[in-house]
Parts: sequence; structure tokens; C-alpha cells
Amino acid sequence: MEAAMTHDAPQFILLMGVSGAGKTTIGQALAQKKGSTFLDADDFHSKENREKMASGRPLTDADRMPWLERIHSHVTEQLKQGSSIILACSALKESYRDKLLENLSSASAVIWLDANKETLQKRIEQRPGHFMPASLLQSQCETLEAPKDALRVDTNQSIEQTIQFILKNIKQSNIQALS
Repeated sequence: MEAAMTHDAPQFILLMGVSGAGKTTIGQALAQKKGSTFLDADDFHSKENREKMASGRPLTDADRMPWLERIHSHVTEQLKQGSSIILACSALKESYRDKLLENLSSASAVIWLDANKETLQKRIEQRPGHFMPASLLQSQCETLEAPKDALRVDTNQSIEQTIQFILKNIKQSNIQALS
């Protein structure tokens, strides 16, 4: 295992993508390797948002904005305290990513976890007890705005291959400060 991150400034990595892309699994493994704090944006959803999704209804921008504000506030506070953060969050639209990255230092990055639809569907169906039903995958795919400035990672491969790809390529992207 690699040593914990050593740096002067806090670091922030946003792992984004649709449900089933591997955000939580990859985020936890990457945080362990990098010595960072892992946060799952799902933990910040209101009871109402969870119930809405569990009933098969997609969230609206109005539903998501208070959620994004809670996440941003928490991340900002953690960074001020010197923590390095890896956040797993769908962040499907550019405006959502802009909100999450608002007023953060240049030592931040977006990594887009992407997989084919069959893999995504299979992963969602195999998750026990998650509030996000497979029926909402199509809605998420339709909502996704491909990020312009992100490291795109194919998560159809193994977790270890995905982590190694991220660690190798993170140095070659706009996020050198994270290495």
C-alpha cells in the first residue's frame, strides 16, 4: 500500500458518474491508498430525496440543490481542517459539479467513472438495500452532461486495474498537485 498523501494544501477529488459506475467502491479503495477521507454523497440526501428515489421518481434540480449545498459546506469545512477528501457523487450536470467545486483551491480534480450500460444495470441490481432502483438508471444516463475537464476512467475493468489507472494518470492530468 502507498503511504498517505503528503502535501501542504488540502486536496479534493470528486469521483462522479451515474449509479453503478463504482463511485463508492473505487472511492473507498482510492482513499485508503491515498490516505484521504472518503465521503459518499448519498449520506447527505434528505429523507424525502431517498424516499422519492426509492419510489422510482427521479430527483429534480430543486431536490438536488439543498443536497449539493450540504455536501459543499461539509467538504469546505473538512478542507479547512486540513483533510484531503475523496467524494463519491453522481454530479451528473456541469452546474452540480460547479457547485461542488465552488471556491475550492486549484488542488481539486474531477474523475469521471464510466461503464457500459449492461455493467451498470448488473451492478445496481446486485446492490443489497440501496435506495436507488435500477429503473432510474436511464434517467441518470439522460441527465448526465459529460464533463469537459475530467479524467475519464473505464470501470468495466477490475477495481485494482481502475485504481492503478487513476494513480498512473492522475499525474498526467490537470491535477498534478494530488500526486
